[in-house]
Amino acid sequence: MLKDVTFGQYYPGNSLLHRTDPRIKLIILVEYLVLVLVAESELAALTSLAFTGFLIAVSGVRFSVLIKSAKPLIFVLAFTAIVNLFFTVGEGEPLVSFYFIKIYQSGIRNAVMMLLRLLSLVLGTSVLISFTTSPLELTDAIESVLSPLKKIKVPVHEFAMMMSIALRFIPTLIEETNKIISAQKARCADFESGNLLKRLKALIPILIPLFVSAVRRAEELADAMECRCYHGGEGRTKLKVMKSDAKDYVFLVTVTLITVAVFFLNRLTWSEVVGFCADIF
Repeated sequence: MLKDVTFGQYYPGNSLLHRTDPRIKLIILVEYLVLVLVAESELAALTSLAFTGFLIAVSGVRFSVLIKSAKPLIFVLAFTAIVNLFFTVGEGEPLVSFYFIKIYQSGIRNAVMMLLRLLSLVLGTSVLISFTTSPLELTDAIESVLSPLKKIKVPVHEFAMMMSIALRFIPTLIEETNKIISAQKARCADFESGNLLKRLKALIPILIPLFVSAVRRAEELADAMECRCYHGGEGRTKLKVMKSDAKDYVFLVTVTLITVAVFFLNRLTWSEVVGFCADIF
């Protein structure tokens, strides 16, 4: 399962999202999160889903890679769907009634909406930030966007650096975990049989070496930064200066308009949309 975790990995490319200014992508990310979270009606959900598909199409990332990144979340998605399906009480008669199990139409709707929302959040944020933005670009973008906070003595550069290091070491820690699991299995360790308590106890030989390895890597990184005379962002220059062009602002304005449209679509029904389209055409 850990081999399927692709969060934090950067896929080089020359797509539209790869060429977009990282600062603009951070602003678009905030708008995208609002767009997905406020979509409550079917029309608004379809709009957010269509925009997610657009982001995937222009990212240049293979769809198989995106599906692989969502596989570790299957349990969370299934659990969320089951909770919404069986514990939502709607109006009228239930569609299915078997002892204490009752499924209403509103429960099916909530389960589908929540699944689409979670998938959109995972896939959209992945193609916007993780897959199409390198850790260095993300660090510079975060520092640039939050630079006004420097006036009130907020350590913006240090915060951006911590974010970058955390994202950078996610794949490394996953690889280290896989190595520890393989080594423990070679010593006849069993992680799959037994009850839940036994499986949790079996994780101790994995967590302790992983924690020691993470601390050791952190110390090595700190020593390397000190040897290179790293003292924060004061007086440091950038190798690549970020620049925004017309297409970046067009992209930003488009996402803003779609986000505003979702707020209005939440108040419309299918009949109102059909009537509106009939009046136009």
